[in-house]
Amino acid sequence: MILYPAIDLKDGNCVRLLRGDMEAATVFGTDPAAQARAFQDAGAEWLHLVDLNGAFAGKPVNADAVEAILAAIDVPAQLGGGIRDMATIEAWLDRGLARVILGTVAVEDPDLVREAAMAFPGKIAVGIDARGGRVAVRGWAEDTNVTAVELAHRFEDAGTAAIIYTDIDRDGAMAGPNIAATEALARAVNIPVVASGGVSSMQDLMALRATGVIAGAISGRALYDGAIDLNAALKALA
Repeated sequence: MILYPAIDLKDGNCVRLLRGDMEAATVFGTDPAAQARAFQDAGAEWLHLVDLNGAFAGKPVNADAVEAILAAIDVPAQLGGGIRDMATIEAWLDRGLARVILGTVAVEDPDLVREAAMAFPGKIAVGIDARGGRVAVRGWAEDTNVTAVELAHRFEDAGTAAIIYTDIDRDGAMAGPNIAATEALARAVNIPVVASGGVSSMQDLMALRATGVIAGAISGRALYDGAIDLNAALKALA
């Protein structure tokens, strides 16, 4: 199981939100590139990046910070937040991103996801963010009637590289991930599922891995707070 350290970007800084609330942001660093290097130096094999402003604006906002991160690291990185058209997808992949995460458009324009996955094999992931089992879009500001499993099934034959599944109620709350819902999703589809939201201890990581079906886990606040030692966690998962 791959552990993805998360760098959430707001106004050029590394932050963590509580349950997606932009007003409840804690700044953990003002140099995202240095943070990315630190994660790489600790042994991270992947990085997970989110343009929080972009998720609300519907277009890239923290591009300078993302580009600085990409220039500072050698490991692959994936990015979500405000990526809603083919031109933006192509631009980010051209700049060196290994994978682009499509969330809102997976609900609003599923054909774009299919087109992108076909054009860029292995480089398109679907971000499924759920509140109470129902998918939320546009920076989690709008709820839909679509369930996480329903949405995932729509892309089973599309060639998407992964599903990033976030339980919004757990995100940033340090309360543990929704293992049951994540495992159920992973068992329901043939796409690798990465858990996000609430991953806050070594026990959480071990429990996710013990399901045998979850391909990865994303953690942010726990790494910044020191609740998870990244180097120790990577060794344990290896």
